[in-house]
Amino acid sequence: MKLKSNEPFWLIKNGLINSFPSLQQDIETEILIIGSGITGSLIAHQCIKDNHDVVLIDRREIVNGSSSATTSMLQYEIDVPLYQLQELIGEDAANTCYKACEDSIKTLEMISKSIKSKAGFKNKKSIYFAHFKKDIDWLKTEFEARKKANFPVKWLNPEQIQEKYHLHNTHGGIISNVGASVDAFHLAHELLAYNHKKGLRIFDKTNLVNITSTSRSVTATTDKGFTIKAKKVIYCNGFESAEIIKEKFVDLLSTYAIVSEQMEAKQLEKLNKLLIWNTADPYIYLRTTDDNRILIGGEDEDFVNPDKRDQLIHNKTLKLEKEFKKLFPEIPFATDFSWAGTFGSTKDGLPYIGTHKDFPSSYFVLGFGGNGITFSVLGMEMVKAFLENKTHQLNPYFKFGR
Repeated sequence: MKLKSNEPFWLIKNGLINSFPSLQQDIETEILIIGSGITGSLIAHQCIKDNHDVVLIDRREIVNGSSSATTSMLQYEIDVPLYQLQELIGEDAANTCYKACEDSIKTLEMISKSIKSKAGFKNKKSIYFAHFKKDIDWLKTEFEARKKANFPVKWLNPEQIQEKYHLHNTHGGIISNVGASVDAFHLAHELLAYNHKKGLRIFDKTNLVNITSTSRSVTATTDKGFTIKAKKVIYCNGFESAEIIKEKFVDLLSTYAIVSEQMEAKQLEKLNKLLIWNTADPYIYLRTTDDNRILIGGEDEDFVNPDKRDQLIHNKTLKLEKEFKKLFPEIPFATDFSWAGTFGSTKDGLPYIGTHKDFPSSYFVLGFGGNGITFSVLGMEMVKAFLENKTHQLNPYFKFGR
């Protein structure tokens, strides 16, 4: 599956940070991780920390899948608002999921500091504003649900938002004190390099054509005929998991993003500490980058045909530029990069993390939605529990067949 178009900003900005060999022999390991993006790199980091023998592979160059096209906005908010999730799975369960996502941002900050990351992790506030007047009532319901659950939120009217953040054409919204941004492509590379020195074996351009699993082991065969024997396999291949799991559990969509030319730091003073998104469907989201650019994304379409998706990049670029000018008419925006990617949506906005009845000796860590990176951190914590034969409080909400 082609997950992204040809010009994702992070890949061009960072270039080829690290390169690893393809697999050229039969090997054995305790744990095989499939997928080298931010999810796979975090899982590998935890497994190496816990003294497991680990092999990580990817069919592409390392971190060249979805993690090279992510917008890397770190939010505790799930695509399904808290009050709606409470209606779906219960108040306590929904609050638990939201709280876990909030904690995951702090966890990722600690991990970044522990490896002395230079991927630009920054804590930020988040504004979730009403795009239409008709959205005000339910957004205030969402605000009350979060306030009751003790999340650090305030309600701002349109005048307050414009005065404090120079953000125009809103109908009020929620300001949250918890959020962050990072260059996930860079961070994933750093995690892999850090753990490679500690014994993590990494192979890129290693494409699997067959996987057989029993209750005790897994044997994976590459397109070159080499085998990897493992006790456990962990699938961190995101949307591509839909190719091997029979039932439909995720809707795949196309999403678009653009990045501006570099600007003077003074122009972005108000924006640098913010994540911004709205209640439109599909919603618009934006933030700044660590090199003084503006990233804005959205304009989702409900198909994944790569050719059809990429043909729309020009028109989507124009629409996203127009949306930005409505919100920040005083800031000139000139697009420097634009791209498209695959996006996943689940029925409840939650990821799928855990075992699957058709795949013994296997775990899946599939973080779909607008905050997939926070789900990756939770997946790291859940896999640790699984490997230690412990239960995890999120398992009932993230499991297959829920």
